Amino acid sequence: MTERYGIKENQVRAFNKMIRVSHQKLNLVCDMVRGLPVDRAVDVLKFSKKRVAGEVLKTLLSAVANAEHNKKLPVDTLFVKEIWCGKALTMKRIMAGPQGRARPILKPFSNLTIVLESGVAPSKKKTAKKETKK
Repeated sequence: MTERYGIKENQVRAFNKMIRVSHQKLNLVCDMVRGLPVDRAVDVLKFSKKRVAGEVLKTLLSAVANAEHNKKLPVDTLFVKEIWCGKALTMKRIMAGPQGRARPILKPFSNLTIVLESGVAPSKKKTAKKETKK
């Protein structure tokens, strides 16, 4: 059996659960590094102004350590195969509103999963827009 839980022999994964940010904001950072080689993804995350980029960087470095230690994969050939985030729980709090009423405050949490693969990263194809003459 070469696959376990959908992960191939040349792939590794890492999780980060209960990140205190909404999944929409986390997905913006995930889109920045999807498909990049690991060294390029680390540079992008280090210089990102998003607060959650530090958590994504921590998870990415954990996945690299998993690849190096557990599967003995060369770090130079790793790239981000898949990266996704999802909703976790939402803390519900109450803030005082006008006229003695209560206003809800929702504090969302997210989960992050990164899958790295060893090999050559596929190049992103950009479709050229055709110019139409009017």
